[in-house]
Amino acid sequence: MMAISHVPNTISHVRAHALSPANYKFSINAKTTNSSTTTPRFISADRKMEYSGDAVKIRSEFLQLLRTRRTAEVPLSVEHAQPVQDPLYQETPRPTFSEAMESCPKKEIPNFKELLQEENFYLTTEAGEQGRLPVLLLKLKANSQKRRPAVVFLHSTHKCKEWLRPLLEAYASRDYIAIAIDSRYHGERARNLTTYRDALVSSWKNGDTMPFIFDTAWDLIKLADHLTEREDVDPSRIGITGESLGGMHAWFGAAADTRYSVVVPIIGVQGFRWAIDHDKWQARVDSIKAVFEEARIDLGKSAIDKEVVEKVWDRIAPGLASQFDSPYTVPAIAPRPLLILNGKEDPRCPLDGLELPQSKSRKVYEEANSVDNFKLVAEEGIGHKMTTLMVKQASDWFDQHLNP
Repeated sequence: MMAISHVPNTISHVRAHALSPANYKFSINAKTTNSSTTTPRFISADRKMEYSGDAVKIRSEFLQLLRTRRTAEVPLSVEHAQPVQDPLYQETPRPTFSEAMESCPKKEIPNFKELLQEENFYLTTEAGEQGRLPVLLLKLKANSQKRRPAVVFLHSTHKCKEWLRPLLEAYASRDYIAIAIDSRYHGERARNLTTYRDALVSSWKNGDTMPFIFDTAWDLIKLADHLTEREDVDPSRIGITGESLGGMHAWFGAAADTRYSVVVPIIGVQGFRWAIDHDKWQARVDSIKAVFEEARIDLGKSAIDKEVVEKVWDRIAPGLASQFDSPYTVPAIAPRPLLILNGKEDPRCPLDGLELPQSKSRKVYEEANSVDNFKLVAEEGIGHKMTTLMVKQASDWFDQHLNP
């Protein structure tokens, strides 16, 4: 394992053309809410956790982008749901066991299963089928009315919230409120084994949704609205983490919403622009190849190349390889505690592509006198895989910063 200290900025150029706010159809509606039946609030610039003026600008532009591809907004509401008996996984063979998740530190509690309280519900995040956000929440039955820290867990591609249950139970045993959701076109938001793939292709064809990362970031803002209104959650102690695609969701959810006060993306942070410029995009593209193949055909190309890759990102996640890339959105998380966990040999999140976001983030944390709140750890000999060590490091980080 290697812990990365300060890395000089050796990358001479990262293109950062901006999508001007004037080009968006909507502006930010910074309303507050005291109940789940009003328009969810967005993050104002005067929140005490704000530090960087650049972060405020990035957040504002990102929220404006998210709003351009929303269906009609509806009041945030909660609908009771039943536990999912047969979760849908969009991969074969169906996964059955995760050594890393099962290794998560847990407190041995007699009669734990009897003390574990489970909630299944849906949140409305916008109109339409995908605006119904499935949520699974686990916690210990409380003997008092004290508010507890919460951690949101986000699954990887083709999995679902039920896959994360070992982590949820482990954190619940340690007196956290543990929450998992189905990301867009996954789990209860999927109909078959190709739902996510089909959504990506549709986004390329029609440009009306952002199924890769950004639409779920919108859901996470709405989830924060709900969590901060609950009587059992301490609204100042809400963490967020995820694996792979879930790590990206954690990264962008925290960049968009400062109510996520402690952040641990696992094998999810990368430099999208860097990957294009340095011809290191292949592994990421292969993970969702169908949309790139469709784009290749539409663009009259004989093979997927960097032009195809750039056009796909610009279409399905505008700004992902420019002003919302990691050199700009990762520093926007400062000065909140941020632990980035990657494999040193991860081809989807190449370590060299993190030099610029790492150095820029460290500078912001240093200016905020919060240098101990930022850490990037790359585990030796590990590719794109969440390990038992990563799970332990994430657990320790949350214990240190959310539940000391």
